[in-house]
Amino acid sequence: MSTLTLWPQPFKGPFDTDRWVRDFFGPATAGDWRTPTPSPSGFRPAAEITKDGDDAVVRLELPGIDVDKDVTVELDGGRLVVRGERRDEHAETDAETNRTLREVRYGAFHRSFAVPAHVTGDAVSASYDAGVLTVRVAGVYAGTQPQQIAITR
Repeated sequence: MSTLTLWPQPFKGPFDTDRWVRDFFGPATAGDWRTPTPSPSGFRPAAEITKDGDDAVVRLELPGIDVDKDVTVELDGGRLVVRGERRDEHAETDAETNRTLREVRYGAFHRSFAVPAHVTGDAVSASYDAGVLTVRVAGVYAGTQPQQIAITR
């Protein structure tokens, strides 16, 4: 239902050349099946999808991002799409700061999740608090209970 990768690829040992090449040369191309929504910067916020009654709740970790300026949430062709950018405020002074460790990733990101055809933009609401973007899609699970159909002869 979503483009989330639930489990990472298993570690194949020190001779996993495919992983070594991906790590060395950077993010995968759009044709790589292991990264459904690649981003040029490699920044991909962690996501969590939960069911709350008939609603789906998508939470994305976006600490340090100005959601008013740098994040958009839209419904596009049966997909819930969250786009944005984490800006590096220290990029201009990188030579002066002389960073020796950089684990924080910056750049544009794009996450997308499939939604049923009956979902409209009125059913989607978003809020941001304490570094977490919460998107609620109302009525996603409404009427999805299995119904038994009688077999006739």
